[in-house]
Amino acid sequence: MKYILTIDQGTTASRSVLVDENGIVVAQEQREFKQHFPRQGWVEHDPNEIWETQHATIVEVLRKSGVSPQQLAGIGITNQRETTLAWHRESGEPIGAAIVWQDKRTASLCEELKAIGLESHVKSTTGLVIDAYFSGTKMQWMLQHYPQAAKLQSKGLLCFGTVDSWLIWKLSKGRLHVTDVTNASRTLLFDINALRWDDTLLAALGVHRNALPEVKPTIGYFGDAEIAGHSIPILGCAGDQQAALFGQQCFAPGMIKNTYGTGCFMLMHTGKEPHYSQHGLLTTLAWSDEDGPEYALEGSVFIAGAAVQWLRDGLKLIDRAPDSEYFAQRADFHEPVYVVPAFAGLGAPYWDMYARGAIFGLTRDSGKDELIRATLESMAYQTRDVLEAMATDANLPFRSLRVDGGASANNFLMQFQADLLQCEVVRPDNVESTALGAAYMAGLAAKMWTKQQLSELCTPNRVFQPRMDAKQAQKLYHGWQKAVKRSMHWLDDEPK
Repeated sequence: MKYILTIDQGTTASRSVLVDENGIVVAQEQREFKQHFPRQGWVEHDPNEIWETQHATIVEVLRKSGVSPQQLAGIGITNQRETTLAWHRESGEPIGAAIVWQDKRTASLCEELKAIGLESHVKSTTGLVIDAYFSGTKMQWMLQHYPQAAKLQSKGLLCFGTVDSWLIWKLSKGRLHVTDVTNASRTLLFDINALRWDDTLLAALGVHRNALPEVKPTIGYFGDAEIAGHSIPILGCAGDQQAALFGQQCFAPGMIKNTYGTGCFMLMHTGKEPHYSQHGLLTTLAWSDEDGPEYALEGSVFIAGAAVQWLRDGLKLIDRAPDSEYFAQRADFHEPVYVVPAFAGLGAPYWDMYARGAIFGLTRDSGKDELIRATLESMAYQTRDVLEAMATDANLPFRSLRVDGGASANNFLMQFQADLLQCEVVRPDNVESTALGAAYMAGLAAKMWTKQQLSELCTPNRVFQPRMDAKQAQKLYHGWQKAVKRSMHWLDDEPK
């Protein structure tokens, strides 16, 4: 029996997953790692801790499963996107903390890029908007604030990368500095049409081409990893949301998936040509292989499952994230409460770096249950925001939404999502579509299966049909829109 080892490096935990020749998960291991918040709006990770926790899960999943490195047909990698690292090319040592995708420290740098008129170039070239979310201004900030960065770059000794590049560097013992098109497309530096780093944006941000990784197709041979003295080919690499799109077998234009993780990310496959949004969505690479690139529209919601973590760790209202379903079902539905979890600003379709979290609709009767319910509902409301924009941009009505990620296991949330959208919500048997997507990509490159065979693997666990009256759903959504409007631009009028 041959296996694919999937390395799934997320925002709060590192995982390794073994998938067999039948596309079935046979073993997995996970290690959480520390989140660092040194200042308001700053979020950091320790690059060495990312690698150490990831490496530990690789060792442990092989040990517990009894699978030997010789039985691995290949490795698939998927990762938290936009999080940015810098390290010394010769020593391999990080020169500072990794700046996480949620981090907002570069908001002022983004304003400078807008002031010099780069917004239209950024949109047409990268498919993105100018926002602190993306990697480019994180690299610019590192060059300005990490003592060694600029000097190392001038000597050709600096490596910039997203998490996939860092993992491949470590797996290959420093031989490979590479990334794939999906991760490159999230940097604010990559031309998604020509599939190369863009000179105008490199110059604007002060990033040298020689500090950046070589960009390769998503599905194919990246190079060899070394595991327990054995060389294993790395055959697939994709940002987590693109991996989930692939894992949900959204192979045809118009197919949509939504991942409920730390953030909430919806992608619609749009085919062989990039489709540019007029409603605040991003144009991104879905994946690429020997047949060339394929594209997607994306809506990024910054805070989804992270809001449930806030209920658990910040407010101490629940002991475990799954407990939120029980308390939400006890809430009084007649006095709706709205939680706008704009802890890190608002993503699509608003793109407001200055919005902040807020709670609306509180009465004397509001309590723990209502707050928990409203926090769960905020994920569904934000999903509708994105899906309506997506349907308008693509000129396609939405009839079905495929879902995955940890919070998709919450039946209350999925039913409310179906009610709010007035369409069916389809949850697969295995909601870990991100890890499966990376495995499927690597398995394709290893000739373990075909796309047709993969399509047959996707079976629904449950299909949620709308139960709520459409008029009631629209009334609730109108209340959400009012709440969002009142939370926006919160920091704009702060005294200088």
